[in-house]
Amino acid sequence: MPSKKFLELQEFSDADLSNELTETVTQFRKMRFDHEVRGLDNPLTLKEVRRDIARLKTEVRRREVAALDEKAQLKRSKKRARR
Repeated sequence: MPSKKFLELQEFSDADLSNELTETVTQFRKMRFDHEVRGLDNPLTLKEVRRDIARLKTEVRRREVAALDEKAQLKRSKKRARR
């Protein structure tokens, strides 16, 4: 899977985003296993896929926070202020 950029991920629906995340995680696990067993031609692909997973999870979380109601937003900002 080529790297999905931030703007491309915003166009995905929630279902597409969750499907893409599960497929990418499965692909990463398979690649990591293959790398441990026989090695990969380019081990930097593990790094790229790991970053893709992080991008996907970030977009999922961004949508969760955007969907919160006002009361939950205020509660969340209080928690963030304590940090």
